[in-house]
Amino acid sequence: MEKLQRFRALKFLEKAKADGKIINMGFSFHGFIETFKDIVNANDWTMCQILYNFLDEKLQAGIEGLKFAASQDLAVMVMEPLRGGALAGNIPAEVQKIYKKAKLRRSAAEWGLRWVWNHPEVTVALSGMNDKSQVTENIKIAETALPGSMKASELTVIKRAAAGYRNLLKVPCTGCQYCMPCPFGVNIPSNFRIYNDYYMFGDEQASRTIYARMLMGLLTGKRSDASLCKECKKCMERCPQHIEIPEQLKLVSKDLGGPKTEAILAVQMKKAPKESSKSGKKPKK
Repeated sequence: MEKLQRFRALKFLEKAKADGKIINMGFSFHGFIETFKDIVNANDWTMCQILYNFLDEKLQAGIEGLKFAASQDLAVMVMEPLRGGALAGNIPAEVQKIYKKAKLRRSAAEWGLRWVWNHPEVTVALSGMNDKSQVTENIKIAETALPGSMKASELTVIKRAAAGYRNLLKVPCTGCQYCMPCPFGVNIPSNFRIYNDYYMFGDEQASRTIYARMLMGLLTGKRSDASLCKECKKCMERCPQHIEIPEQLKLVSKDLGGPKTEAILAVQMKKAPKESSKSGKKPKK
């Protein structure tokens, strides 16, 4: 919110709308619920875009933000309804068993999309598709996946699937951020989230790539990975889950850091200047 004000972003948008350069104003959000509400209240928005799926019901804006935005007459565009495809492919055996026991035969993608569309506050679900068959499937699902259309028994299947995923979590971190800030720059919740995703979905290459990009400085220019932990234990004093954070960070660094991820980082850094030159932008020196 402070950045919006500092860069006069809202006044820029208001002028663009007054000049007829844009018709509607909206924003995409990746922060915490308190900030989300502040941004919603700060302007006459038409729409917002938030992350939302059955595993991330309480992450970022979450269900509270979804309902708040709708109460303010904002259209809500949901990104990551299938968590970047993770809830549609490479389904853990425990979760597959839950879907197979359900009376209705549905693909994992259909279960996930129907859950999102079941919310009357959702205007659009932004589902990425890679081929024609996925486009066809999504259109077919959307024809009958109406708000409030899921029965209690169907919602129970989703709850069990979500619990099945969470049973695979290595660290019981809720992402509450009470452990932050770390005096040595470790982004503790993000380290644990990527680590948990690694064990939930089993995609080592993807997890290492995300770890390198998000926490080892490629996107931000500043490292915030687990290797920076100095075991001061200040975070443990504030953790409501009583997690042995330094010990867990050692495991994160062992499983997701090291030579393999450093190699991925090196490759990604070499690609960055080429991508910048293709877009017509000069790489930063």
